[in-house]
Amino acid sequence: MFQPFEVTLPRRPGRVTDIRDYGAVAGGRVSNTAAFAAAIEATAATGGGIVEIPNGIWLSGPIRLLSGVELHLADNAVLIFTKNQEEYPLIVTDYEGIRRIRTVSQITAEDAEDVSITGRGVINGNGQLWRPVKKFKTTERQWKRLLEKSSYVIESKEGGIWVPTQSVYDARYAGEVFPDTCETEEASLEKAAPYYDFYRPVMLSLRRCRRVLLDGVRLQNSAAWNVHPWFCEDLTIRNISILNAPYVQNGDGLDVDSCNRVHIHHCEFQTGDDGICLKAGKDREARKLLQPCENVLIHDCKVYQSPSGFVIGSEMSRGVRNVLVHDCTFIESHTGICFKSAIGRGGVVENITMEDIQMVNIQGRPVSISMDYVHNLMDYYDPVAQTDDPEDIPEFRDICFRRCRCTSAGMPLRVESLAGHPETVHDVVFEDCELEVET
Repeated sequence: MFQPFEVTLPRRPGRVTDIRDYGAVAGGRVSNTAAFAAAIEATAATGGGIVEIPNGIWLSGPIRLLSGVELHLADNAVLIFTKNQEEYPLIVTDYEGIRRIRTVSQITAEDAEDVSITGRGVINGNGQLWRPVKKFKTTERQWKRLLEKSSYVIESKEGGIWVPTQSVYDARYAGEVFPDTCETEEASLEKAAPYYDFYRPVMLSLRRCRRVLLDGVRLQNSAAWNVHPWFCEDLTIRNISILNAPYVQNGDGLDVDSCNRVHIHHCEFQTGDDGICLKAGKDREARKLLQPCENVLIHDCKVYQSPSGFVIGSEMSRGVRNVLVHDCTFIESHTGICFKSAIGRGGVVENITMEDIQMVNIQGRPVSISMDYVHNLMDYYDPVAQTDDPEDIPEFRDICFRRCRCTSAGMPLRVESLAGHPETVHDVVFEDCELEVET
């Protein structure tokens, strides 16, 4: 049974600082990286307050939020990000559940408290400068336009993958550089440098923060994941919209990763990858950090035309528990609700309740619970093929679906345990559910 909890909102001092007072220039042609940094640092130094982004187009490099700072976008403000190697250095961070090399995120808050991003404006990641695009996800006209920008196409069984630069093309054949394969982090970053464009950033990275609020803004066109809170506490996300085109590779909407006390409500998503995701690291390395993703309340959200509406996994090795999702709507997704894991993950997903979920025109399954997830691009994603270690065996238990409705789905629901391990999925209950499958 779901155990209620309280989420503490950030302290929000009322002092207002206009970025123009620090030299910011609107119009989208002049980079305002220095002006944003100066305004944020001055606001934090005086105990916190609001950094105001007025109406207009504001170009910037990476922005680092500090404790006590609320970044507020006016109704017609557009914050759009540059792309250059000088401002976005390669770093070692956490992505897809393991230590990876990425470029610095466009907005970062790390070890900060009382941080907010609010307003009705738009944050645009300029992701088309970074991302690959799979041909089968585009129209003929879209593909032709891509080829006019770059002639680099990686061969694939699906008809080819367009990439924006030779750096990305070369990296695909050279292979990704991982920090743990080199003697030092510095050596791994140096080895990755020739393939810089391959290591595209998460747009908004929140790392080990406390009392965070995202309210009202629209986030779109990310280079990879849109919003990635990692090991945060007291996280409130409300009234936001996240938008990526259907062809956006790895364009997840929201990936809540090993966080505690999370409240997500009245948000809308239309993304190139999964809409709302709960994660908790991957495999044995992740299990060394004892922090599950727990105490999560999600309600009154809508997800449109995304691969999955709500997802737990496949990175769930630290565990996911005490989650309630209710009064949400998933429309024209491939999968409505998806719990996924794989051998080698370990960890337990438990005490999950899905109530009053509406699903419309689901292309695949309305509900999928499985342990057979395999990422087929590179073998580093799922390195464990067989194991005798019980700690490597994941488990899903105490999951309840109550009053869930699906008007039509292309395939029936699936509830499957790990092959050879029937005990890995148990105590899954469906109460008063109607899941219609096309025949």
